[in-house]
Amino acid sequence: MTAKPPLAARMRPTSLDQVVGQDHLVFPGSPLAMIASGALPGSVVLYGPPGTGKTSIAQAIAPSATREFVELSATRDGVPAMRKIIDAAMTNTKPPIVFVDEIHRLTKAQQDVLLPPVEHGVISLIGATTENPSFSVNAALLSRSSLCVLSPLTDQSIQELLARALSDDRGYGDKVTVDDSVLAQIARLASGDARQALTRLEELVQIALAQRTNHVTETHLALQLSTGNMAIQRYDRDGDQHYDIVSAWIKSMRGSNPDAALHWLARLIEAGEDPRFIARRLVVHASEDVGMADPSVLPLAVAAAQAVQLIGMPEARLNLAHATVAIATAPKSNAVYRGISQALEDVQHGQTGEVPLHLRDAHYPGAASLGHGAGYRYPHDYPYAMIAQEYLPDNARGTRYYQPTQNGFEQQITARLSVINQVTSS
Repeated sequence: MTAKPPLAARMRPTSLDQVVGQDHLVFPGSPLAMIASGALPGSVVLYGPPGTGKTSIAQAIAPSATREFVELSATRDGVPAMRKIIDAAMTNTKPPIVFVDEIHRLTKAQQDVLLPPVEHGVISLIGATTENPSFSVNAALLSRSSLCVLSPLTDQSIQELLARALSDDRGYGDKVTVDDSVLAQIARLASGDARQALTRLEELVQIALAQRTNHVTETHLALQLSTGNMAIQRYDRDGDQHYDIVSAWIKSMRGSNPDAALHWLARLIEAGEDPRFIARRLVVHASEDVGMADPSVLPLAVAAAQAVQLIGMPEARLNLAHATVAIATAPKSNAVYRGISQALEDVQHGQTGEVPLHLRDAHYPGAASLGHGAGYRYPHDYPYAMIAQEYLPDNARGTRYYQPTQNGFEQQITARLSVINQVTSS
């Protein structure tokens, strides 16, 4: 530890009533309050984005708890260290509170060690994670804990924390002033991350002091931003932010909102997402969400994917944006998606059947003696290149997999199929 910890560390709350922006978790009688008072020996998992107060909540409980508070490191402490803490807890009259930051980093074996003492109330576990606990925390351990989901802080909550840092003796004790407009911009740039906001404030104060003033203005903020210290987007390619932003992008295209689709695409690009991944999703959704409502969109998406390979980033952002807007603004139909899904389901459930004899391969010697191809009617020998004959196996006769909508080009397909049915049924 340094002689003077960073501002974000110095400003950690010392009690739950100092926690800002998570009122849905720290109200009187909440599981966290009950654990802090000793009225509840239970366990909790704190789940939320970075800088929302997970570690702060745990450390705010520590001073008010009437029990021993022990911190475990997911990267430093192995199974022996955990067993030592658990063995000591067995002799305690009150179960200690064991805090594990980044609990998702514990191995399965480490999490299994914690399960029996949590289940039997030997310890009260507080786990903190930025990863979705449904995927990263032992299901049995999670089922024995209360899940507390933290929200990104609002700009108002962050400004409240900044004001506290300026007035509190742990911060600047009213020795530094900051323009209100600067505080508002710090809050906005933080994207809900209190740690990021406090770190930015500390940097701005250092810039001001270096210029022999204790008043921070927009000039200092502009100087800081000119060094590239812009808003830091929370994004983990293996975590929830990756999947959530990709999901929002896809759903915006599906929902025919090009502005939202471009916003989420920009978030993916700015976070350094692999452009080949983005291109692959465009090709998928050109068929899944647009399909035959506008057959021109799939070749356009494929062209965008090829452009990514040919020219790379950053120029390929234009091709990705081009395809994104095309999908978002195109008429929509999932008839192709529904059709192949139903056909696959039927095949998987055994609705296969033999290939009708007239459709079987008849080009090789001996095929005729087996009856292969017998009775096949070559459509081009008939008017409009259409003739009635069965193409499905016997046990699937009459099944309709592709049912076009009235959207876009599928209006014409519906009319075309109507003509086909009339001709082939006459």
